[in-house]
Amino acid sequence: MSESPVSQEPPIYRRIADGLRTRILAGELRDGDRLPGENTLMAEHAIARATARQALAVLINEGLAVPKRGSGVYVRLFKPIRRHGSRRLSREQWGQGRAIWDADTRGRPFTVDEVEIVRQPAAPDVAAALDADEVWVRRRRYLVDARPVQLASSYFPAEVVEGSAITLHDTGPGGVYARLGDLGLPPAHFTEEVRARMPRPPETDLLDLPGGTPVIEVSRTAFTASGRPVEVNRMVLDSAAYILQYDFDA
Repeated sequence: MSESPVSQEPPIYRRIADGLRTRILAGELRDGDRLPGENTLMAEHAIARATARQALAVLINEGLAVPKRGSGVYVRLFKPIRRHGSRRLSREQWGQGRAIWDADTRGRPFTVDEVEIVRQPAAPDVAAALDADEVWVRRRRYLVDARPVQLASSYFPAEVVEGSAITLHDTGPGGVYARLGDLGLPPAHFTEEVRARMPRPPETDLLDLPGGTPVIEVSRTAFTASGRPVEVNRMVLDSAAYILQYDFDA
């Protein structure tokens, strides 16, 4: 006769974390609210400081909370951005003067900062992808609901975009793809490669990531109808801020 497995109750730090998570997901604790501190948890549950710290660390590692030095631990509950791979890049979007980000944010406020636009020698992999020795680079950071969610660096063959609005801060309606269209080189095909990894220190700072949060790296190349590559875009996304959607026909 086999013995029934003995059920084990989770350790107390997990039970505390479960209770706080339930309150967050139920909306009792909202984005930006301060979670009970270590001293409060110690008093409420008669636990040691290390146990209280473990409970809060569970939520931090799940991306539901973020510590702020000298202030406490705060709820970090962000409505994910649904990034539809094909819809956002359709000619219908940029060809009618709409920003790609309008398709992602669907009315949520977004801003772009940390913009840098330079001409420079192409790195070997970019040079090979674009068949260009010199590139114009557009680096920027995107914020949604005032929270940084993505870093992006776009590379264009220098001889193709020299003197165009692609080298300016304001590229005009429809963005860079509309301007490539003005140059007679509208994108007709895109390829994207997606992988997950841990962030590098500058990325952690610019995206304001809690410790242990991975990023999604997306590398996209845009081609004209004749197959000419006209852009390489390297994006780094806060993994907790995104849902990636791709539609396929069977």
